[in-house]
Amino acid sequence: MKLLRTLLFPLAIIYGIVTAIRNFLFDVGILKSYSFPLPIIAVGNLSVGGTGKTPQIEYLIRLLSRKYRVATLSRGYKRQSQGFLLADASVNAAILGDEPFQFFQKFSAIQVAVDADRKNGIEQLLSQKCIPEVILLDDAYQHRKVKAGFYILLTAYGDVYANDYLLPTGNLRESRSGAQRAAIVVVTKCPKNLSTSEQIRIKNQLNLVDNQQLYFTFIDYEDSVYSKGLKVKLADLGDEPKLLLAGIAKPESFFEHIKEANDECLTFPDHHHFSESEIATIQKQAKGRKIITTEKDYVRLKDSILSEQLYYLPIRSSFISDEKEFDQIILDYVGTSSRNR
Repeated sequence: MKLLRTLLFPLAIIYGIVTAIRNFLFDVGILKSYSFPLPIIAVGNLSVGGTGKTPQIEYLIRLLSRKYRVATLSRGYKRQSQGFLLADASVNAAILGDEPFQFFQKFSAIQVAVDADRKNGIEQLLSQKCIPEVILLDDAYQHRKVKAGFYILLTAYGDVYANDYLLPTGNLRESRSGAQRAAIVVVTKCPKNLSTSEQIRIKNQLNLVDNQQLYFTFIDYEDSVYSKGLKVKLADLGDEPKLLLAGIAKPESFFEHIKEANDECLTFPDHHHFSESEIATIQKQAKGRKIITTEKDYVRLKDSILSEQLYYLPIRSSFISDEKEFDQIILDYVGTSSRNR
């Protein structure tokens, strides 16, 4: 695979030229970016998949929804619907997309919408009877048709964009210089005990511009797994054999955190929609054992024949340091933008 990616380097050069021209056309106004009269925060990454956008969006929801009417707008990747859709009681993960449906299930006080055309999605949200006061754009860093007021760029520890290359040789969707659009860069999935010297090393690698802020976060796992109306502490499971299932990008940390000697791991592609035959195969392979999966996979499987033995492990994004500083920057942006409406 590494050899193939190296051989495809000429295509990466062409891809880089195309994306650079596109960004230039947006920068000089030949291609139009649209602004809107409310605070809009875009969360995304330069690379494809696996940087922890979902827990970061959830962090922002928890921070902002105490004071503001919050809406999330996602593409709804691999959903079985088209155009703009505002979540209500009739939707499921297949129709809405797994991540937006997870937001909808967890946060009853917010609006959750999907639209591949973010401009149209924002316009539709602003036409609703209950108009949001702040919109969180999920995975919209390269969606330059909309000009967000605030950009948060995520990059995963051990796979930072500074060490990566453009597709198809590497995993970058655009040049590393695109990082300069971000007000905040967050290095996600760090070890909890990441040293100050390691943080400085990464900061030097990223070569941020003067007005950018850098933060480091880690995935914080709960000490219990959940099912329909049930909560079981991981410690109480002991070495009970389990089937661990993940259909997410880079599931290694999930498996490493929860796996015991007698457990079996089962991996599917990111955003995988499970067929009835696959679900039947999973049930057969589980042999009556508990199935523990990610929260993202749980919303796709919870109404299947696996429901009685299916559990999920919730995660959160937590800051290694300077959490209050990060919070204040976000609150100041939203507050100032709201007053200027």
